[in-house]
Amino acid sequence: MPAGVTAYLGLGANLGWPEQTLAAAVEAIRNWPEVQVRAVSRLYHSAPMGPQNQPDFCNAVVEVCTRQTAVGLLQLGQQAEAAFGRVRHEHWGARSLDIDVLLYGDEQIHTPSLHVPHPGLTERAFVVCPLMDVAPGLRLPDGQLLATVAERMSGDGLRRVEDWTP
Repeated sequence: MPAGVTAYLGLGANLGWPEQTLAAAVEAIRNWPEVQVRAVSRLYHSAPMGPQNQPDFCNAVVEVCTRQTAVGLLQLGQQAEAAFGRVRHEHWGARSLDIDVLLYGDEQIHTPSLHVPHPGLTERAFVVCPLMDVAPGLRLPDGQLLATVAERMSGDGLRRVEDWTP
């Protein structure tokens, strides 16, 4: 693909068979128009944010090069979520698939439907650790080095799956 923007997508699931769902979601992303998957992180298991009466989450990060806009990526992600049976019942509730636009180049976007960098990115080990897998030298749009953010973060409760292959 000719020149495009580097973007990072966060994937999460905790219903059904989340490891298989995330692997299938990565395969779906490989087929998105004007999107080329460059790297996929390891898989991580973590306790849920919000309501604790739900299964643990599986999380991963996908690095892509794209000519899609950030909003285009969001729309493709929401279409994929719907295809995987996502129903939005409660904030931070259980879900079959969640795809978030974490970063889109060095842009900072704040609209009613999209916030980039993703809110809370630097406070969530289940995002920072897989992001470190694919982009350890990354500088965030606010100038922080991802590695510095990771050093300050506790990975308590985060479990990495070594043999996951999407």
